[in-house]
Amino acid sequence: MKQLFTLAIGAFLLIATGCSHKVTRIDPSETPDISGTWNNTDSRLTAEEMINQSLGDKWLTNHMQVKGKKPVVIVGFVNNKSHEHIEAETFMKDLERSFIATDKVGLVQSGQKREELRAEKADQQTNSTTSTMKKFGLEKGADYILQGSINSIVDAYKRKKTATYQVNLELTNIETNEVVWIGDKKIAKYVKN
Repeated sequence: MKQLFTLAIGAFLLIATGCSHKVTRIDPSETPDISGTWNNTDSRLTAEEMINQSLGDKWLTNHMQVKGKKPVVIVGFVNNKSHEHIEAETFMKDLERSFIATDKVGLVQSGQKREELRAEKADQQTNSTTSTMKKFGLEKGADYILQGSINSIVDAYKRKKTATYQVNLELTNIETNEVVWIGDKKIAKYVKN
């Protein structure tokens, strides 16, 4: 019985040590491409490149000539139509961060965050002092909305696979509905297992 108990403990320790793993922290800006799927480096680099593309286009110069001030942009929804789960909100935040970093456009909140801000203003109307209360009707209106999609094409055979991601973005003048810029970025990955 004692031998059986010792054998069971030994087997448990063998299994427990065989299942252990090592975690090493890495710099998030240098994520290695382990699986070949969309990752945070793809998201960040695509956002930076596409925002730079858009701000180098003539719509920005035209806006500045007509209005005399930098445009205000809202980042709308980016729809994930790819073959895998991609958190679109992460990519949208990368777009917003890239817009802010350039200081060439103003950026306003969209969606649920805008509604949360309005709810806070409504709460302040009854719960804040008059001198600190934020008023309704003073929001900065966006001139343009940026919207888009993430698409993918996968080709696989046996242990080889290519995945091509295409991000399409459109910038639209909110007042006129005129599309003032269209951009796309492709990322292709070859994975061999």
